[in-house]
Order: sequence, then structure tokens, then C-alpha cells
Amino acid sequence: MTAHVIVLANEKGGTGKSTTAVHIGVALALAGHRTALIDLDSRQRTSTRYLENRWHHAQRHGLTLPAPDVAVVADGDSAVDELALRFTQASGLDFIVVDSPGRDSALARAAMARADTLVTPINDSFVDFDLIGEVDGDTFAVKKPSFYAELVWEARTRRAREQGRQMDWVILRNRLSALDARNKQRVGAALDGLSKRIGFRVLPGLSERVIYREFFPRGLTLLDRAALSDFSLSHVAARNELRALIAGLNLPGGVELAA
Repeated sequence: MTAHVIVLANEKGGTGKSTTAVHIGVALALAGHRTALIDLDSRQRTSTRYLENRWHHAQRHGLTLPAPDVAVVADGDSAVDELALRFTQASGLDFIVVDSPGRDSALARAAMARADTLVTPINDSFVDFDLIGEVDGDTFAVKKPSFYAELVWEARTRRAREQGRQMDWVILRNRLSALDARNKQRVGAALDGLSKRIGFRVLPGLSERVIYREFFPRGLTLLDRAALSDFSLSHVAARNELRALIAGLNLPGGVELAA
């Protein structure tokens, strides 16, 4: 298998995993990379529905909207084997983007173990930070890594030992406030301290914007400027965030996004 695997995983819901996964997948497809997206949440199927909406919108309006191929793997007794088969059959692909469900499962852990790049989106709050680290209630200093950080550490260690391949773990700070508020500073300091202890990178992600909710019914992304009749300065700012995100992932092949 030569495809670079990007897994978006977090055991909390509502952190923007699916929106981020679709934007990464579309960005790679638009850049000319052969890309597939595997949706592991067979109940909600958010990323799958997003890309289905994209296909229908393109058909209705006679548009060409590049997108990754999409497949759903349902959780169950044979799910891990089916996921392994998907990876085995990935010859000819440059990238595989995996959208994991917001819960712990054998399937989610199997996907994590395959990740070349593991992206964990979190909302910019200590509620979400608690997933990866515990902080002191008075000083906000990190006391110790949490269960999810330990889970990732085990997966990274096992991967390096069994496959001889390193995993790049990226914490994505979604819904960052535009203001340099005290909470933003404290969460940033905690992330910086914990990253030095357990070895992840921190990237700014996608801000809280209404446009992301409006995109879903049409399956559009920030990269579909020609298809957006209402393109505005807000779109420009959000598009710049996405460009910085993709660049920060340091993916192989030099992913170039049009200005």
C-alpha cells in the first residue's frame, strides 16, 4: 500500500471531523491527487452525505466538482477485516482520508493504527482538551495525559515497532476565537506544554462560521469559488484558513491549492 493515510479521529462529537475530512479530501482531489474517503460512521454518514450532496448539486447545475471516491464501512463483527481489505485494495491511490465516528470502537482503533497522519480536531476549550490531558483547576497547568493521548501513544508505538513507520499526530484547534481571549491563551499554553511531553503538533483549524453549515446541502467547499455565486470577504478569510491547514499537514507530494 502506497497511499498516504489521513485519519480524522476524536472520541467527542461536534468537533468538525466530517467537515474537515471533506475539505481535505476535496482539496486533494482538486490538486490532482487520486483520493478516497472512507466513512466509518455508518449511522450518521455525514461525510458520505456531504459528498452525495456535492454530486447531486453538480448534476443539477452542470458543474464539474472534483471529489474523492467515498465508501462506508459499517461497524460490526467483520468491520475491521473490511477496513483492512479497503486498505489492501488501495493500489493506485495517492491519499486515503478516513472519517472516524465520535466514539471508541475496534474499528476506530484499527483506522488509527493505519494513520500516517492522525488529525484530532478539538474545539478550543478545556472541555475538549480534557480528552487528551488533565489540567490543574487553579493554575491550568497540565497534570498528565488523558486516556485518549495514551491510546494514541500505544498506537504510534505499535505502528513503529510492527511496520517501521512513523505517525504524525496533529491536534487541530477548530472554532478558534478571533479575539485573543484568556481562555484561548490558556488552552494554547496547555497544548504547547502537553505537545512537548507526548509529541503532537498543533495547527489552527476552521473557525466557527455559518458558511460551513450552508455548504452542506450543496456539497460545496471553500475551494469551489466558481460555484459560489455569493462569494464574499468571509469566504476569502475562511479559504485562507483552509490553505494554511492543508499546508500545515505537510503531506507528501506538495499539495498546492489555487489562490
